[in-house]
Amino acid sequence: MSQTITLTQQAEPATLILKNPVQQPPTDDYRYSHLLPHFSQDRYPPLTPFNHTDPGLRALEHPNPRAFLQNATSVVEITPRLGTEVHGVNLAELDSDARDEVALEVARRGLVVFRGQEDFMNRGPEFYKSFGEHFGRLHIHPTSGHPEGFPEIHLVYRDANSTFNYERDDAITSTVWHSDVSYELQPPGLTTFFLLSQPATGGDTLFTSQVSTLKKLSPPFVAFLRTLTAVHSGIEQADFSRSGKRGATVRREPVENIHPVVRRHPVTGEEALYVNRQFTRRIVGLKREESENILRFLFDHIDKSGDNQARLKWQPGTIALWDNRITAHSAIVDYADSKERRHGARITPQAERPLPALEGLKLE
Repeated sequence: MSQTITLTQQAEPATLILKNPVQQPPTDDYRYSHLLPHFSQDRYPPLTPFNHTDPGLRALEHPNPRAFLQNATSVVEITPRLGTEVHGVNLAELDSDARDEVALEVARRGLVVFRGQEDFMNRGPEFYKSFGEHFGRLHIHPTSGHPEGFPEIHLVYRDANSTFNYERDDAITSTVWHSDVSYELQPPGLTTFFLLSQPATGGDTLFTSQVSTLKKLSPPFVAFLRTLTAVHSGIEQADFSRSGKRGATVRREPVENIHPVVRRHPVTGEEALYVNRQFTRRIVGLKREESENILRFLFDHIDKSGDNQARLKWQPGTIALWDNRITAHSAIVDYADSKERRHGARITPQAERPLPALEGLKLE
């Protein structure tokens, strides 16, 4: 059964004994050394439920819900089904109404990429937090590194000597599709991510539209999927850290929660497939072989549906905003041999508990 617990931002620190010494990234003359991964030994209690109101709902009442794009120099759809690239808009200068409009645009397009955002990046972690808090309560990741003093900022980091990411090297591919921390009772909605340092080539991020992957399936099969729920688990991720990897830190005990296999977006009303290879473990109520075969089919469908995917090639000053409710993504670790640094920051507001596409579907 799922543990129906969610998030709280307050925690009592406690001493945590680590299995292995924690390797720290180098602090040279790197411009963003103050944002390098820190692995505090604080412990956090279980997350608690909260009421979430999506800011995109407010934008629906605006005379022009896309007014934030009025001064853009370029607005281009990355693919027909997923993603928009924007030039000429400074995210750091957007007011509250414009941020609401961004939330609506991200909900409609799944992914919105803003180029030329050095101003935003250079404002630092306090600003990152205030920006993210507009979209929901910020999630504190249970195992990842964060800038010292800013646990709300999730970091990814790899350089020539170390990696502090949730990566495995025992597979033939580094592609692992996921929706961030989908094991939480109230997983993230709109997410902001950017690279502070990146390799000269490689290190791209793949995205897929879970709205489109669902639409590719036959109506009778979709009707069946709407009746199903699945367990999403954070246990494997926690065990990875407990083994001494990443930062050897588990600040909050892992949870499992039950979510609908097909969810409905609270703003657009669109239905989306909501399973992912990284965190979805089994379908509730089915025999093991039945669950495994259905999930394997869905995971393969997500993996192979190139016509539903977009590939983001990072450039300095790029910020990506995506909606975790209707997309999945995967980092591409193809740059390891170059020994170059890839250092990213993620601002992760939580959203509502996933809404079933089938009205009345029980989630307990």
